[in-house]
This record gives sequence, C-alpha cells and structure tokens, in this order.
Amino acid sequence: MLAKERREKILARLSSVGYLNAHQLAEEFAVDSSTIRRDLIHLEKTQQIIRTHGGVLPMLSTEGQDTPYSIRKSRHHEQKVAIARYAASLIADGDSVILDNGSTVYELAEQLAAKKNLTVITNDLNIAMLLSQYPAINLNVTGGVVVGSSYTLVGPDTTRKFSEVFADWAFLGAEGVHPEAGITNVNAIELPTKTAILKAAKTRVVLADSSKLGYRALSHVCSIAEIDLIITDKKKTEKVVSAYDNKLRFVED
Repeated sequence: MLAKERREKILARLSSVGYLNAHQLAEEFAVDSSTIRRDLIHLEKTQQIIRTHGGVLPMLSTEGQDTPYSIRKSRHHEQKVAIARYAASLIADGDSVILDNGSTVYELAEQLAAKKNLTVITNDLNIAMLLSQYPAINLNVTGGVVVGSSYTLVGPDTTRKFSEVFADWAFLGAEGVHPEAGITNVNAIELPTKTAILKAAKTRVVLADSSKLGYRALSHVCSIAEIDLIITDKKKTEKVVSAYDNKLRFVED
C-alpha cells in the first residue's frame, strides 16, 4: 500500500472513531512502528491530526468545529435554564454525577449550588471552574487534551478517567437528537469520551433544547435506546414522544 493511500485510510478511520492508537495502526496496516510514525508526523505537519502520547486525535476543521462557547451559551437560554432545573431536581444529595461538556450541561452545573455531598466528575473546564466555587461538591476533573473552542478535555487520559469510575448519573449534551440517527455530535474528537461516559453511569440523560430534536450532526454518539432520558422544552409538540421511545421529558420554559 502506498503511503498516500495508508494516510487517507488513517484519516478516514480517525474521523469515525475519534482516537487511534499508534501501535494498533502498525498492526492493522502490517507495517513497522517507524512507518506509522512517519505517517503521523506527515499528517501532523499538514495539520490534519493532533498527535498525543501513543496515539492520534483528529484535527478539527473549520466545518467540524463547535460554535464558540460564548455564542452557544446565549442561544435558547431560557429553555436551557428550564431543562437544567428539571435535571437538577432528579439529583439527590450524596449522588455521584458525570457532567459532559456543553452549554445546557453548564446550566445544570449552576443549579447544583444548593446540593450537598455531591461527587461530580467532568471534562468541561468551564464547569470545573464554576463548581470549584461550591465547597459542598467533591469535584473531580479528568485529564486530557483541550479542545479550545469548547474548553473540553478529550483523548486517552480523559477516557481512562471515566473508565475508572461508576456514577449514579451522567448528563450529556448533544448537537443532534434524531429518532433514527440517535444522539449525534459535530465532531469526532469527542466520541471516545462520550462513549466512556455512557459506560460509566447507571442513568444516562441527554439535555437538549428542542432545536436539537430531529437534527442529525456529523458524528454518531449512540442510539436512543442507549439513553434513559432526554430532557427538552415544549417548543416541539408532545406528539413526537413515541418517535423517541417515550424517553422525552418536556419542561416549561
């Protein structure tokens, strides 16, 4: 196989899974580690990947990047606050909670100030900064590589942290929530992290304002069947409940 073809295949795999291990790539393409190293150096120099210790992450293109956090936070703000209040009402004092990144999940974090003896694990730096001000919360922050536009930590260190815990709740953000395509995200770089979060919690909840319903983003995270609850607002008719396996919960904004 020519180097160009192998590098194209590496990029294709990376766009679908979000993280690749260099050793596994060498085995998959039946080449030695130095060959893969040269491929990854080339792809890094051409700004197509991000190299990490032992592996590689996809480089976010302009088309694949999340909307800047400051803009996302202001969109549908009233609905996000209502969703967050409902989500917070589900959490009891003493629970353990995983908070994914996202502007609606951030609103949930703001609702946790009155909770007592919570353990929170997050890979969102904005959420971590906020919760560090709440002395009643036992805060755990994952390691990882920062995705600058969303202040999110991703990569093998992040997924490893989530693989080492098991929480009562996981609250995830989403770019798209579709009855057939399931939960989707703008970019592939966060996929391994979100998969690890799903495996690390007893109850998995997606927080998504109604503009996300029926929309498909680029990267598939999981099916609707893998989610226990989807909290949204009433901008969409309640007639769509059955299309989402009756997992939608509507809140008043």
